[in-house]
Amino acid sequence: MPREKRQIESSLIAKGFEQREGDHHFYAYWSKAGKKTAVFTKTSHTPKMKSIPDELLSLMARQCKLTKQQFLELVDCPMKRDSYELILAAKELL
Repeated sequence: MPREKRQIESSLIAKGFEQREGDHHFYAYWSKAGKKTAVFTKTSHTPKMKSIPDELLSLMARQCKLTKQQFLELVDCPMKRDSYELILAAKELL
């Protein structure tokens, strides 16, 4: 099910991602220890795109090293930052 682009962007920032501007909005994950990781994703600047379709949500999930269901939990807020860091640590990405 599609999600609102603004909701996704604000959730990513709340969970430790930092935004960088370019031709897209780029988001890189910074650990709670203050270290930049190799985990990133992006959204389009396209004004017409108010929501992100399922296909793009799947790609964003893969970029964030999560399953689609886990990514939806991350952006819908049941998954807390600590839980996300545990997943990344288990995958040796921190």
